[in-house]
Amino acid sequence: MRIIACVLVAILLIGAVASAVAADAKKDAPALPPFLVGCCFGLRVGLEYNDGAQLHWREWCRLIPVVSFVIAIWDGVECQQGMTKKQWAEQNGANWY
Repeated sequence: MRIIACVLVAILLIGAVASAVAADAKKDAPALPPFLVGCCFGLRVGLEYNDGAQLHWREWCRLIPVVSFVIAIWDGVECQQGMTKKQWAEQNGANWY
């Protein structure tokens, strides 16, 4: 069982490194920061980071164990209120979105 787990982890790491190297070959930007942003915050945030968007402070707070739960509820409440991405960008500035 441990051998299977080690093989799967090795495959995952090789795939991640290969993707990072391929992305680095396509453009001059470093591949590690977008890789880490994508791992920690998800695909949407990682892709927006590649487009030049900065991380919002509430996204950084997702890394703090107890605070992330509060931020998740806060985000859910704002989404439930019907706020769109365009409205959020107008309210908080275009450098995040």
